[in-house]
Amino acid sequence: MGQDQTKQQIEKGLHLYQSNQTEKALRVWMRVLEKSADPAGRFRVLGCLITAHAEMGRYKDMLKFAVVQIDTARELEDPDFLTESYLNLARSNEKLCEFQKTISYCKTCLNMQGTTVSMQLNGQVSLSMGNAFLGLSIFQKALECFEKALRYAHNNDDKMLECRVCCSLGNFYTQIKDYEKALFFPCKAAELVSDYGKGWSLKYRAMSQYHMAVAYQKLGRLADAMDCCEESMKIALQHGDRPLQALCLLCFADIHRSRRDVQTAFPRYDSSMSIMTEIGNRLGLVQVLLGVTKCWMIQKELDKALESIEKAQELAEGLGNKLGLLKLHCLCERIYRTKEQQQELRDHVVKFHECVEEMELYCGMCGESIGEKNNQLQALPCSHFFHLKCLQTNGTRGCPNCRRLSVKPGYV
Repeated sequence: MGQDQTKQQIEKGLHLYQSNQTEKALRVWMRVLEKSADPAGRFRVLGCLITAHAEMGRYKDMLKFAVVQIDTARELEDPDFLTESYLNLARSNEKLCEFQKTISYCKTCLNMQGTTVSMQLNGQVSLSMGNAFLGLSIFQKALECFEKALRYAHNNDDKMLECRVCCSLGNFYTQIKDYEKALFFPCKAAELVSDYGKGWSLKYRAMSQYHMAVAYQKLGRLADAMDCCEESMKIALQHGDRPLQALCLLCFADIHRSRRDVQTAFPRYDSSMSIMTEIGNRLGLVQVLLGVTKCWMIQKELDKALESIEKAQELAEGLGNKLGLLKLHCLCERIYRTKEQQQELRDHVVKFHECVEEMELYCGMCGESIGEKNNQLQALPCSHFFHLKCLQTNGTRGCPNCRRLSVKPGYV
Protein backbone atom coordinates (compact mmCIF):
# COMPACT_ATOMS: atom_id res chain seq x y z
CA MET A 1 0.00 0.00 0.00
CA GLY A 2 1.57 3.30 -1.16
CA GLN A 3 1.47 6.76 0.39
CA ASP A 4 -1.66 8.02 -1.45
CA GLN A 5 -3.63 4.83 -0.83
CA THR A 6 -2.60 4.89 2.85
CA LYS A 7 -3.90 8.47 3.14
CA GLN A 8 -7.23 7.56 1.47
CA GLN A 9 -7.77 4.57 3.76
CA ILE A 10 -6.99 6.63 6.89
CA GLU A 11 -9.58 9.23 5.77
CA LYS A 12 -12.11 6.46 5.06
CA GLY A 13 -11.58 5.15 8.61
CA LEU A 14 -12.01 8.65 10.07
CA HIS A 15 -15.28 9.10 8.16
CA LEU A 16 -16.59 5.77 9.49
CA TYR A 17 -15.44 6.64 13.03
CA GLN A 18 -17.17 10.04 12.93
CA SER A 19 -20.32 8.30 11.65
CA ASN A 20 -20.27 6.14 14.81
CA GLN A 21 -19.20 2.99 12.91
CA THR A 22 -16.26 2.38 15.22
CA GLU A 23 -15.65 -1.34 14.58
CA LYS A 24 -15.62 -0.80 10.79
CA ALA A 25 -13.19 2.11 11.23
CA LEU A 26 -10.90 -0.07 13.36
CA ARG A 27 -10.88 -2.81 10.68
CA VAL A 28 -9.91 -0.26 7.99
CA TRP A 29 -7.10 1.18 10.13
CA MET A 30 -5.77 -2.28 11.08
CA ARG A 31 -5.55 -3.16 7.35
CA VAL A 32 -3.54 0.03 6.76
CA LEU A 33 -1.21 -0.91 9.63
CA GLU A 34 -0.64 -4.38 8.20
CA LYS A 35 -0.18 -3.37 4.54
CA SER A 36 1.20 0.17 4.39
CA ALA A 37 4.87 0.69 3.53
CA ASP A 38 4.68 4.41 4.43
CA PRO A 39 6.10 5.01 7.96
CA ALA A 40 4.48 8.48 8.30
CA GLY A 41 1.11 6.97 7.31
CA ARG A 42 1.60 4.15 9.80
CA PHE A 43 2.38 6.74 12.49
CA ARG A 44 -0.83 8.61 11.72
CA VAL A 45 -3.00 5.49 11.67
CA LEU A 46 -1.52 4.43 15.03
CA GLY A 47 -2.63 7.85 16.39
CA CYS A 48 -6.18 7.11 15.16
CA LEU A 49 -6.14 3.66 16.80
CA ILE A 50 -4.83 5.13 20.08
CA THR A 51 -7.61 7.77 20.18
CA ALA A 52 -10.35 5.27 19.32
CA HIS A 53 -9.24 2.73 21.92
CA ALA A 54 -8.97 5.50 24.55
CA GLU A 55 -12.57 6.56 23.95
CA MET A 56 -13.79 2.95 24.12
CA GLY A 57 -11.93 2.36 27.38
CA ARG A 58 -9.64 -0.28 25.87
CA TYR A 59 -6.66 1.16 27.67
CA LYS A 60 -4.35 -1.87 27.42
CA ASP A 61 -4.76 -1.83 23.62
CA MET A 62 -4.22 1.92 23.67
CA LEU A 63 -0.90 1.36 25.48
CA LYS A 64 0.10 -1.41 23.04
CA PHE A 65 -0.40 0.89 20.02
CA ALA A 66 1.41 3.76 21.82
CA VAL A 67 4.50 1.53 22.24
CA VAL A 68 4.41 0.60 18.52
CA GLN A 69 4.03 4.29 17.65
CA ILE A 70 7.23 5.15 19.56
CA ASP A 71 9.14 2.55 17.51
CA THR A 72 7.68 4.07 14.31
CA ALA A 73 8.68 7.59 15.44
CA ARG A 74 12.26 6.39 16.06
CA GLU A 75 12.30 4.85 12.59
CA LEU A 76 11.24 8.22 11.13
CA GLU A 77 13.95 10.02 13.16
CA ASP A 78 11.66 13.02 13.61
CA PRO A 79 11.56 14.80 17.02
CA ASP A 80 7.99 16.04 16.36
CA PHE A 81 6.74 12.47 15.90
CA LEU A 82 8.71 11.30 18.93
CA THR A 83 7.17 14.03 21.17
CA GLU A 84 3.65 13.10 20.05
CA SER A 85 4.26 9.38 20.63
CA TYR A 86 5.61 10.00 24.16
CA LEU A 87 2.50 12.07 24.91
CA ASN A 88 0.33 9.12 23.78
CA LEU A 89 2.39 6.82 26.01
CA ALA A 90 1.86 9.23 28.94
CA ARG A 91 -1.90 9.36 28.29
CA SER A 92 -2.15 5.56 28.07
CA ASN A 93 -0.49 5.22 31.47
CA GLU A 94 -2.69 8.01 32.89
CA LYS A 95 -5.81 6.06 31.83
CA LEU A 96 -4.40 2.89 33.43
CA CYS A 97 -3.76 4.90 36.64
CA GLU A 98 0.02 4.43 36.38
CA PHE A 99 0.58 7.99 37.55
CA GLN A 100 4.35 7.91 38.23
CA LYS A 101 4.97 6.56 34.70
CA THR A 102 2.68 9.27 33.27
CA ILE A 103 4.71 12.00 34.98
CA SER A 104 7.98 10.47 33.77
CA TYR A 105 6.81 10.32 30.11
CA CYS A 106 5.39 13.86 30.32
CA LYS A 107 8.77 15.13 31.54
CA THR A 108 10.41 13.38 28.55
CA CYS A 109 8.00 15.28 26.26
CA LEU A 110 8.77 18.62 27.89
CA ASN A 111 12.52 18.01 27.53
CA MET A 112 12.09 17.73 23.74
CA GLN A 113 11.89 21.50 23.30
CA GLY A 114 12.33 23.54 20.15
CA THR A 115 10.17 21.77 17.58
CA THR A 116 6.93 23.33 16.29
CA VAL A 117 4.74 20.38 17.22
CA SER A 118 6.25 19.96 20.69
CA MET A 119 5.49 23.62 21.45
CA GLN A 120 1.85 23.04 20.40
CA LEU A 121 1.62 19.84 22.46
CA ASN A 122 3.03 21.30 25.70
CA GLY A 123 -0.44 22.28 26.89
CA GLN A 124 -1.72 18.72 26.48
CA VAL A 125 1.40 17.38 28.20
CA SER A 126 0.83 19.75 31.17
CA LEU A 127 -2.82 18.64 31.38
CA SER A 128 -1.88 14.94 31.45
CA MET A 129 0.79 15.60 34.09
CA GLY A 130 -1.71 17.59 36.17
CA ASN A 131 -4.20 14.70 36.06
CA ALA A 132 -1.45 12.32 37.21
CA PHE A 133 -0.41 14.58 40.12
CA LEU A 134 -4.10 14.83 41.07
CA GLY A 135 -4.33 11.01 41.03
CA LEU A 136 -1.43 10.97 43.51
CA SER A 137 -3.08 13.75 45.59
CA ILE A 138 -0.12 16.11 45.05
CA PHE A 139 -2.39 19.13 44.84
CA GLN A 140 0.05 22.03 44.51
CA LYS A 141 1.83 20.42 41.53
CA ALA A 142 -1.49 19.40 39.96
CA LEU A 143 -2.78 22.98 40.12
CA GLU A 144 0.53 24.30 38.77
CA CYS A 145 0.23 21.98 35.74
CA PHE A 146 -3.43 22.84 35.10
CA GLU A 147 -2.67 26.58 35.21
CA LYS A 148 0.26 26.04 32.82
CA ALA A 149 -2.03 24.08 30.45
CA LEU A 150 -4.59 26.89 30.63
CA ARG A 151 -1.92 29.45 29.67
CA TYR A 152 -0.91 27.34 26.66
CA ALA A 153 -4.60 27.05 25.68
CA HIS A 154 -5.06 30.85 25.85
CA ASN A 155 -1.77 31.62 24.06
CA ASN A 156 -2.58 29.21 21.20
CA ASP A 157 -6.32 30.04 21.18
CA ASP A 158 -6.97 26.30 21.67
CA LYS A 159 -10.58 26.15 22.87
CA MET A 160 -10.71 22.33 22.95
CA LEU A 161 -7.73 22.20 25.31
CA GLU A 162 -9.25 24.98 27.43
CA CYS A 163 -12.46 22.93 27.69
CA ARG A 164 -10.56 19.82 28.85
CA VAL A 165 -8.51 21.81 31.38
CA CYS A 166 -11.69 23.39 32.81
CA CYS A 167 -13.13 19.89 33.37
CA SER A 168 -9.92 18.79 35.15
CA LEU A 169 -10.02 21.94 37.31
CA GLY A 170 -13.64 21.08 38.16
CA ASN A 171 -12.40 17.65 39.33
CA PHE A 172 -9.53 19.29 41.25
CA TYR A 173 -11.83 21.62 43.22
CA THR A 174 -14.36 18.82 43.82
CA GLN A 175 -11.61 16.84 45.55
CA ILE A 176 -10.54 19.68 47.86
CA LYS A 177 -14.19 20.67 48.44
CA ASP A 178 -14.47 24.16 46.98
CA TYR A 179 -17.77 23.29 45.33
CA GLU A 180 -18.36 26.81 43.98
CA LYS A 181 -15.23 26.51 41.79
CA ALA A 182 -16.00 22.83 41.16
CA LEU A 183 -19.18 24.03 39.42
CA PHE A 184 -17.72 27.20 37.86
CA PHE A 185 -15.08 25.43 35.74
CA PRO A 186 -17.29 22.76 34.06
CA CYS A 187 -19.92 25.51 33.46
CA LYS A 188 -17.13 27.43 31.69
CA ALA A 189 -16.35 24.26 29.68
CA ALA A 190 -20.05 23.96 28.73
CA GLU A 191 -19.98 27.61 27.57
CA LEU A 192 -16.95 26.88 25.36
CA VAL A 193 -18.79 23.88 23.83
CA SER A 194 -21.83 26.08 23.19
CA ASP A 195 -19.80 28.96 21.65
CA TYR A 196 -17.15 27.06 19.66
CA GLY A 197 -18.13 23.41 19.61
CA LYS A 198 -20.25 23.03 16.46
CA GLY A 199 -17.60 20.92 14.74
CA TRP A 200 -16.33 19.24 17.91
CA SER A 201 -16.96 15.70 19.02
CA LEU A 202 -19.98 15.40 21.32
CA LYS A 203 -17.63 13.97 23.98
CA TYR A 204 -16.77 17.56 25.00
CA ARG A 205 -20.42 18.31 25.78
CA ALA A 206 -20.78 14.99 27.60
CA MET A 207 -17.61 15.63 29.62
CA SER A 208 -18.69 19.12 30.76
CA GLN A 209 -22.21 17.88 31.67
CA TYR A 210 -20.76 15.02 33.75
CA HIS A 211 -18.48 17.34 35.77
CA MET A 212 -21.39 19.76 36.31
CA ALA A 213 -23.48 16.82 37.57
CA VAL A 214 -20.79 15.89 40.12
CA ALA A 215 -20.58 19.49 41.41
CA TYR A 216 -24.39 19.80 41.64
CA GLN A 217 -24.56 16.51 43.58
CA LYS A 218 -21.95 17.78 46.07
CA LEU A 219 -23.90 21.05 46.46
CA GLY A 220 -27.11 19.10 47.17
CA ARG A 221 -28.79 20.33 43.95
CA LEU A 222 -29.84 16.79 43.10
CA ALA A 223 -32.44 17.54 40.38
CA ASP A 224 -29.84 19.60 38.45
CA ALA A 225 -27.28 16.84 39.00
CA MET A 226 -29.67 14.24 37.59
CA ASP A 227 -30.46 16.35 34.49
CA CYS A 228 -26.78 16.89 33.65
CA CYS A 229 -25.87 13.26 34.32
CA GLU A 230 -28.71 12.00 32.11
CA GLU A 231 -27.54 14.27 29.27
CA SER A 232 -23.96 12.99 29.64
CA MET A 233 -25.06 9.33 29.82
CA LYS A 234 -27.20 9.70 26.69
CA ILE A 235 -24.17 10.83 24.66
CA ALA A 236 -21.91 8.18 26.26
CA LEU A 237 -24.37 5.42 25.26
CA GLN A 238 -24.72 6.77 21.70
CA HIS A 239 -20.95 6.77 21.21
CA GLY A 240 -20.07 3.57 23.08
CA ASP A 241 -17.97 5.62 25.54
CA ARG A 242 -17.52 3.00 28.28
CA PRO A 243 -15.32 5.11 30.59
CA LEU A 244 -17.90 7.91 30.70
CA GLN A 245 -20.75 5.42 31.17
CA ALA A 246 -18.95 4.09 34.27
CA LEU A 247 -18.52 7.62 35.67
CA CYS A 248 -22.17 8.53 35.01
CA LEU A 249 -23.37 5.35 36.73
CA LEU A 250 -21.20 6.28 39.73
CA CYS A 251 -22.71 9.79 39.74
CA PHE A 252 -26.28 8.38 39.51
CA ALA A 253 -25.50 6.10 42.48
CA ASP A 254 -24.13 9.03 44.51
CA ILE A 255 -27.28 11.07 43.74
CA HIS A 256 -29.51 8.20 44.96
CA ARG A 257 -27.33 7.80 48.05
CA SER A 258 -27.70 11.54 48.76
CA ARG A 259 -31.47 10.96 48.68
CA ARG A 260 -30.95 8.06 51.14
CA ASP A 261 -32.35 5.72 48.43
CA VAL A 262 -29.79 3.00 49.07
CA GLN A 263 -31.73 0.26 47.26
CA THR A 264 -31.56 2.23 43.99
CA ALA A 265 -27.94 3.27 44.59
CA PHE A 266 -26.49 -0.24 45.06
CA PRO A 267 -27.25 -1.59 41.52
CA ARG A 268 -25.79 1.62 39.99
CA TYR A 269 -22.59 1.16 42.02
CA ASP A 270 -22.44 -2.50 40.89
CA SER A 271 -22.82 -1.55 37.20
CA SER A 272 -20.20 1.18 37.53
CA MET A 273 -17.82 -1.22 39.31
CA SER A 274 -18.24 -3.80 36.55
CA ILE A 275 -17.22 -1.32 33.80
CA MET A 276 -14.42 0.21 35.90
CA THR A 277 -12.98 -3.29 36.43
CA GLU A 278 -13.30 -4.12 32.72
CA ILE A 279 -11.46 -0.98 31.55
CA GLY A 280 -8.90 -0.88 34.39
CA ASN A 281 -9.91 2.39 36.08
CA ARG A 282 -8.62 1.59 39.57
CA LEU A 283 -9.04 5.16 40.80
CA GLY A 284 -12.70 5.00 39.76
CA LEU A 285 -13.04 1.73 41.69
CA VAL A 286 -11.82 3.48 44.86
CA GLN A 287 -14.59 6.10 44.37
CA VAL A 288 -17.21 3.36 43.82
CA LEU A 289 -16.12 1.50 46.97
CA LEU A 290 -16.26 4.74 48.99
CA GLY A 291 -19.88 5.18 47.86
CA VAL A 292 -20.74 1.56 48.65
CA THR A 293 -19.18 1.96 52.13
CA LYS A 294 -21.37 5.01 52.83
CA CYS A 295 -24.47 3.05 51.75
CA TRP A 296 -23.64 0.23 54.18
CA MET A 297 -23.14 2.86 56.90
CA ILE A 298 -26.59 4.35 56.17
CA GLN A 299 -27.99 0.84 56.66
CA LYS A 300 -25.86 0.45 59.83
CA GLU A 301 -24.18 -2.64 58.32
CA LEU A 302 -20.79 -1.68 59.76
CA ASP A 303 -18.97 -4.98 59.14
CA LYS A 304 -19.95 -4.88 55.46
CA ALA A 305 -18.77 -1.24 55.35
CA LEU A 306 -15.38 -2.33 56.74
CA GLU A 307 -15.12 -5.05 54.05
CA SER A 308 -15.58 -2.40 51.33
CA ILE A 309 -13.03 -0.14 53.04
CA GLU A 310 -10.46 -2.95 53.06
CA LYS A 311 -10.81 -3.45 49.27
CA ALA A 312 -10.65 0.30 48.62
CA GLN A 313 -7.61 0.72 50.86
CA GLU A 314 -5.66 -1.93 48.96
CA LEU A 315 -6.42 -0.16 45.65
CA ALA A 316 -5.67 3.34 46.99
CA GLU A 317 -2.32 2.21 48.45
CA GLY A 318 -1.37 0.55 45.15
CA LEU A 319 -2.15 3.76 43.25
CA GLY A 320 -0.52 6.11 45.76
CA ASN A 321 -3.84 7.97 46.06
CA LYS A 322 -3.44 9.70 49.42
CA LEU A 323 -6.80 11.49 49.39
CA GLY A 324 -8.59 8.15 48.98
CA LEU A 325 -6.70 6.83 52.00
CA LEU A 326 -7.57 9.93 54.03
CA LYS A 327 -11.29 9.46 53.25
CA LEU A 328 -11.09 5.79 54.21
CA HIS A 329 -9.42 6.62 57.56
CA CYS A 330 -12.17 9.18 58.16
CA LEU A 331 -14.89 6.56 57.53
CA CYS A 332 -13.08 4.03 59.76
CA GLU A 333 -12.92 6.64 62.50
CA ARG A 334 -16.74 7.04 62.37
CA ILE A 335 -17.31 3.27 62.30
CA TYR A 336 -14.99 2.49 65.24
CA ARG A 337 -16.44 5.39 67.25
CA THR A 338 -19.90 3.83 66.79
CA LYS A 339 -18.53 0.35 67.66
CA GLU A 340 -16.71 1.88 70.69
CA GLN A 341 -13.41 0.23 69.71
CA GLN A 342 -11.03 2.83 71.15
CA GLN A 343 -7.66 1.41 69.97
CA GLU A 344 -8.79 1.13 66.32
CA LEU A 345 -10.38 4.58 66.56
CA ARG A 346 -7.09 6.11 67.80
CA ASP A 347 -5.08 4.38 65.04
CA HIS A 348 -7.26 5.85 62.29
CA VAL A 349 -7.28 9.33 63.86
CA VAL A 350 -3.45 9.30 63.80
CA LYS A 351 -3.35 8.01 60.20
CA PHE A 352 -5.92 10.63 59.13
CA HIS A 353 -3.75 13.47 60.50
CA GLU A 354 -0.63 11.96 58.90
CA CYS A 355 -2.42 12.07 55.51
CA VAL A 356 -3.48 15.73 56.07
CA GLU A 357 0.13 16.65 56.92
CA GLU A 358 1.60 14.71 53.99
CA MET A 359 -0.75 16.34 51.46
CA GLU A 360 -0.44 19.79 53.11
CA LEU A 361 -4.24 19.82 53.25
CA TYR A 362 -4.46 22.65 55.76
CA CYS A 363 -4.60 26.42 55.52
CA GLY A 364 -1.17 27.94 56.20
CA MET A 365 -2.87 30.94 57.84
CA CYS A 366 -5.47 29.55 60.25
CA GLY A 367 -4.06 26.00 60.48
CA GLU A 368 -7.47 24.38 59.91
CA SER A 369 -7.69 21.46 57.49
CA ILE A 370 -8.81 21.95 53.88
CA GLY A 371 -11.13 19.47 52.20
CA GLU A 372 -13.07 18.54 55.33
CA LYS A 373 -16.13 20.60 54.33
CA ASN A 374 -17.21 22.90 51.50
CA ASN A 375 -15.07 26.06 51.68
CA GLN A 376 -14.11 28.84 49.27
CA LEU A 377 -10.40 28.58 48.53
CA GLN A 378 -7.91 30.85 46.77
CA ALA A 379 -4.57 29.86 45.21
CA LEU A 380 -1.55 32.16 45.24
CA PRO A 381 0.79 32.35 42.18
CA CYS A 382 2.94 29.54 43.71
CA SER A 383 -0.19 27.27 43.57
CA HIS A 384 -0.43 26.88 47.38
CA PHE A 385 -4.07 27.44 48.33
CA PHE A 386 -5.72 28.93 51.42
CA HIS A 387 -9.19 29.73 52.75
CA LEU A 388 -10.40 32.78 50.83
CA LYS A 389 -11.64 34.36 54.09
CA CYS A 390 -8.14 33.99 55.63
CA LEU A 391 -6.49 35.78 52.69
CA GLN A 392 -9.13 38.53 52.81
CA THR A 393 -8.75 38.95 56.58
CA ASN A 394 -4.97 38.72 56.89
CA GLY A 395 -3.74 39.69 53.42
CA THR A 396 -0.38 38.28 52.37
CA ARG A 397 3.10 39.46 51.48
CA GLY A 398 4.25 36.23 49.90
CA CYS A 399 3.15 32.69 50.63
CA PRO A 400 3.40 31.49 54.26
CA ASN A 401 3.78 27.87 53.08
CA CYS A 402 6.73 28.75 50.82
CA ARG A 403 8.34 30.76 53.64
CA ARG A 404 8.00 27.79 56.01
CA LEU A 405 9.47 25.37 53.41
CA SER A 406 12.45 27.67 52.83
CA VAL A 407 13.67 27.31 56.42
CA LYS A 408 13.41 23.50 56.54
CA PRO A 409 16.75 21.60 56.57
CA GLY A 410 17.83 20.91 53.01
CA TYR A 411 16.19 24.05 51.65
CA VAL A 412 18.58 26.56 53.19
